[in-house]
Amino acid sequence: MQGFDAIKLTHCNTESYNPAGTAASHAVFRPMIRTRIIGTGSYLPEQVVSNHEVGRALAIEPAAVSRLTGIQERRRAAAAQASSDLAAEAARPALEAAGLQAAELGAIVVSTTSPDTVFPSTACHVQRILGCSTIPAFDVAASCSGFLYGLSMADAMIRSGQIKTCLVVAAEVKSRSIDPVDGDTALLFGDGAGAVVLRGETETGQVSQGLLGIRLRSDGAQHGLITISAGGSRRPTTPDTIEAKDHTLRMQGAPVFRLAVKRLEQAIREIVKEFGVELHDVAQLVLHQANGRILDQLTKRLGVSPERVCSVIGLYGNTSSASLPIALDYAVRSGRILPHDIVVLGSFGGGVTWATGFVRW
Repeated sequence: MQGFDAIKLTHCNTESYNPAGTAASHAVFRPMIRTRIIGTGSYLPEQVVSNHEVGRALAIEPAAVSRLTGIQERRRAAAAQASSDLAAEAARPALEAAGLQAAELGAIVVSTTSPDTVFPSTACHVQRILGCSTIPAFDVAASCSGFLYGLSMADAMIRSGQIKTCLVVAAEVKSRSIDPVDGDTALLFGDGAGAVVLRGETETGQVSQGLLGIRLRSDGAQHGLITISAGGSRRPTTPDTIEAKDHTLRMQGAPVFRLAVKRLEQAIREIVKEFGVELHDVAQLVLHQANGRILDQLTKRLGVSPERVCSVIGLYGNTSSASLPIALDYAVRSGRILPHDIVVLGSFGGGVTWATGFVRW
């Protein structure tokens, strides 16, 4: 922990300016604002989908599904539920945990690749449901890394003084874009939403707390590894694209597996090194719940004990960008994350994109 103890409160931000009528410049001292996660929440639809159900269409036994994926069951949204409905349900316990009303929010950022509508944004639908009009609300589309991309945007808005509080929520209804006879996707994906409430707080202690760093990466040359190929401006919807099932999610399972493990291991090692700590100082690694075997590989490669890698994939499957905040909410509410713990967040998804976050809780 010696390295992390060196992350102390830095000097206040300063900027020089020269008001009209004055000859000398002055320094404006602004206290350092740190973004804190003050509430977490999640929501999983009621319908449970078993390995027997998803395996039946592929002639795969339930035990084999579990062995291949680490998943025992996943959830499916009701016919009347869209991503905004799941997002609002996840936001409510997060707001309750934060001790805030929706009217006190300064902005809403939603991560989703299964939006209610092409436009308006799903975030605007969430804003309508929660009843907090006029505040900024917008979507982020970075596939399974979207939650950390959204968290980074919210952190920047808070630390720049644009807003004081923000709801960041990831919500996905992936079941509506899955081909039930595609073995690379049908076994994995489920529906759900996870949320956090952020607040900017003035640093007063000697050791920094809150979101200390978020690092975002992408490699568009790998865009074909995870994609829905039709339905956009490049390939508009036609009878031919519908017949060819080009509006369903396609993923090259084996290459994605290898790249996800490689990129996430590298990114996690880089961010802990950047902040001067060792992996054994990290209380919890909270990662995108893509596949149980990916989590197992990362646990082994990083040399950390399994109990320090939060895993909920067995219960909920791969909920895309919602999986990280769902796992984070579980870790917080189950007591796996305590005040002052070091927490590392990590995700990997289509684009391809990947991201990490370093948090002192």
